[in-house]
Amino acid sequence: MENEYDYDVLYLGSGHGTFDGAIPLAAKGFKVAIVESGLIGGTCPNRGCNAKITLDAPVPLQRQAEDLQGIVTAPVALNWSETVKHKHDVIKGLPDFIAGLLKNNEVTVLHGHGKLLNQHTVDVNGQSTTAAKIVIATGLRPHHMDIPGSELAHDSSEFMDLKELPAKIAIIGAGYISLEFATIANAFGSEVTILMHGQKALRKFHQPFVEHIIADLEKRGVHFVRNAAVSRLEKHGMGTTVHYAGNKAVHVDWVLDATGRIPNVENIGLENTGVEYDKDGVIVNDHLQTTIPNIYASGDVIKKSQPKLTPTAIFESTYLMHLLAGETSAAINYPAIPSVVFTSPRIARVGVPVEEAEKSDEYTVVKNNVLDNWYRQVTRETFGENALVFDKAHHLVGATEVSEHAEDVVNSLLPAIELKLKPEQIERIIHLFPTISSASWELL
Repeated sequence: MENEYDYDVLYLGSGHGTFDGAIPLAAKGFKVAIVESGLIGGTCPNRGCNAKITLDAPVPLQRQAEDLQGIVTAPVALNWSETVKHKHDVIKGLPDFIAGLLKNNEVTVLHGHGKLLNQHTVDVNGQSTTAAKIVIATGLRPHHMDIPGSELAHDSSEFMDLKELPAKIAIIGAGYISLEFATIANAFGSEVTILMHGQKALRKFHQPFVEHIIADLEKRGVHFVRNAAVSRLEKHGMGTTVHYAGNKAVHVDWVLDATGRIPNVENIGLENTGVEYDKDGVIVNDHLQTTIPNIYASGDVIKKSQPKLTPTAIFESTYLMHLLAGETSAAINYPAIPSVVFTSPRIARVGVPVEEAEKSDEYTVVKNNVLDNWYRQVTRETFGENALVFDKAHHLVGATEVSEHAEDVVNSLLPAIELKLKPEQIERIIHLFPTISSASWELL
């Protein structure tokens, strides 16, 4: 690339929207730099997916022990402080591991806050650095409610670092973080109240399946308040009072603000470049190019219809690697992107949503009680349903499941959806037996 610049490509941020592409790009001989003010690796390895799934790990074990009562002695006792220590052990080495990969491939890491001065120049702690191409990959951060007393609420990172789990927790919001953390906190013994903004939780998922998850959590003692209209938080002794629905209130020890995540587009100098953005993120074209030709964006900071998930960021980062290396000039072509909520039971989906398919003559929806398969009876699962969406040629084009194995089922079905496998091709795929994959593909 152009020799008059310090670097060929400079990334703002070091998460999956960056390092999955930056490392192979540098390995191809390009001069690459990354600007990062926090931990290398960004949200997912340090305060997101990896930490969350480690805290969740004991919960399915507890559920399985319940189902196998009599064969296994239940209840299984969960230890919060030991689980948090385990979480720390799992994630503590990740920043250095990723930094080592960057160093081994001669990627320069500039530690500090990066701010664009113009379309080719970034200020890092008062030092100017230039690059021919710049990639904005600054990700998302927790949204904070704009109500009186909002400073009394905490975010997801703080929840995952709690040394002791509060006895009473209020969670404001009804998305991924809310239901996942409610599942975890409830399993570890907290009394949980979820204050929903509207009538529905997990809006992008098949609502009958979501309602089953809510019913299961209610049975376990989680209290749901729909259309809560939280108005203010007040200090109440050592705890907090959450005021909602006019004159109602709940007194708790700790409040989690799970009202969403917003893109990090402020204070990075976008106004100095002409890059267009709004509250939903940086605006890009079908080449992930912003309104300034040499500036691109990757990961959750992008305004897009695709799910803002780690695998999406990895795909975008890898695509940009090929584009910036001159190995492709094609527009990005997103594959089927699955998503899962790590409640217990899980809920996972991919492809054409059930509600959309049911409104169209182009699709057929087949609903199954997965407990009809003998394999699900091995561990005495108590509930499991899925909905498979087929097009007129009987290609599988969508799948949604709620069960203890939903994430593995949807993962298993991905090749059939993405590659549009025909029935005769599906017949040629032999699965390990007995496994959840073999049980799931019997339904195709």
